[in-house]
Amino acid sequence: MRQYSRAAAAAVALAATAKATNTASLSSLCTVANVQAALPANGTLLGIDLLPSTVTAETSSDQQSGSDYCAVSVSYVHTGTTDEIVLNYGFPSPADFSNRFYVAGGFGYSLGTSSTGGLEYGAVGGATDAGYGALTGTTVDEVNIKGNGTINWDPIFMFAYQALGELTTVGKPLTRAFYGLDSDAKIYTYYEGCSDGGRQGMSQIQRYGAEYDGAIIGAPAFRYGQQQVNHLFSSVVEQTLDYYPPTCEMEKIVNATIAGCDALDGRVDGVISRSDLCQLEFNLTSIIGESYYCAAETSASLGFNFNKRNDGSSVSTTPAQRGNVTAKGVEVAQKIYDGLFSSAGERAYLSYRIGAEFTDGETAYDNTTGTWGVDIPSTGGEFVGRFIELQDVDNLSTLEGVTYDTLIEWMNEAMVLYMDTLQTTLPDLTTFESTGGKIIHYHGESDPSVPTASSVHYWQSVARTMYPSLSTADALEKLKTWYQLYLVPGAAHCGRNTLQPDGPFPEDNMETMIQWIENGVQPAWLNATVDAGQYDGEVQQLCQFPKRPLWKNGAWECETDAEGAETFYYNFPAFKTPVF
Repeated sequence: MRQYSRAAAAAVALAATAKATNTASLSSLCTVANVQAALPANGTLLGIDLLPSTVTAETSSDQQSGSDYCAVSVSYVHTGTTDEIVLNYGFPSPADFSNRFYVAGGFGYSLGTSSTGGLEYGAVGGATDAGYGALTGTTVDEVNIKGNGTINWDPIFMFAYQALGELTTVGKPLTRAFYGLDSDAKIYTYYEGCSDGGRQGMSQIQRYGAEYDGAIIGAPAFRYGQQQVNHLFSSVVEQTLDYYPPTCEMEKIVNATIAGCDALDGRVDGVISRSDLCQLEFNLTSIIGESYYCAAETSASLGFNFNKRNDGSSVSTTPAQRGNVTAKGVEVAQKIYDGLFSSAGERAYLSYRIGAEFTDGETAYDNTTGTWGVDIPSTGGEFVGRFIELQDVDNLSTLEGVTYDTLIEWMNEAMVLYMDTLQTTLPDLTTFESTGGKIIHYHGESDPSVPTASSVHYWQSVARTMYPSLSTADALEKLKTWYQLYLVPGAAHCGRNTLQPDGPFPEDNMETMIQWIENGVQPAWLNATVDAGQYDGEVQQLCQFPKRPLWKNGAWECETDAEGAETFYYNFPAFKTPVF
């Protein structure tokens, strides 16, 4: 008699079950009665009491994927409470279902609102209102305080990690039962998100590691205490140096830097693929005296939360700008790129890579006085006002009296206050790794919103925590078998860069992850596509960090450059608490 391994037997059983399930029609499964019967029984999920009477189910069609699916909604309460949390799920037709569950992240202070993102992968998708109306657009910064001085902790915990964790905890057994699978049938579970969506993904890996198989994490906005306050750093630099550069001057500095560093990677293509070499070899003072010109324009800013609650939204008109780059302008740029230090000379935080746009440092033109002045970014101002000072405000009204030390004090206060929620930097990922989880983590090298080295620092923290007794080289060899970090040349925040449009960007990350998880194909690189310029259509193979790209003999190669990689490594002695 032929012997099967346990894994092979499970695979055979799964295939047989899936084949049997595929004979059912979507309409036969998409009923209130079937969903109610499929709900996990109360008492089986600790702290979650489902409400079968709230179930709705109806067939629908997704315009983006062209797929029919079953739209399901169900509510639950936390045991001992009465506040309902709404969950939405999108179940693909049995013929399209590939035994997958998919969670997508949100952005800013928002959670994802669509339950159909998994359909193109044959996956059930989900979204949650987190108990505070997230499905209908309510953001956590609208509900984070009950009144001046009083934190509303429930939505903060839900936004930080709990809501998505519970969405998945309920969704996976519901998926098995919905399709008639065995209770132990494998459901491959994937997460994908960028920016705060990346932070949300890290929260799931850290808190619900056993629930997820693969996570695609882009430019995560974790380390909230430092990250959000850091958005004010550029404005404080300008205030401290008493120079508010015209926006066109700063644009010139960035564009001249890109031009000056373009060839350092071996190919002239309008892209800084080696910001490390740019940082080591390019001197910003060489730009002093270069001329600039920008036409007059009227622009609208939607603020951090895209015109909600008037959080920094504005319309402004700037005149035509003509001049030459000044020594003061370069001094401001260099100080921003250097990052935040205390008055005692201790580093507190990292900054954006040289060649990144000065988004946080944009100044405001006063049409009455004809002068440039500070423009407080709502990304940082609202966070300080609402999450640290606990005032019901949309932004800080002034930075008067704010110094570098003030920023460090705010960072430390927020780090301690939100250490177990929004900080999201737990470096021990043992549960996720031991259950077979894999991470593809990417970050634009010219990101002007979340510093690129922020991702490198966390990746380092995981390596040191998970493999404390190994050498750095051995630890990184172990790490890359399940956690891979990629820096995307020239890319901005979670997307392509208008200032470096010929740069590549990864577009088939889920396919790469599925191959890794389901077929054991460990990636040696990450594919990224160029969609502009003379190299339009080129697919570049991004290097796994710490290796760096170099154009050599007509092709991109990944080289070991310890000095270059070192430019991404930082310590933060200004804080007494370890910063992971």
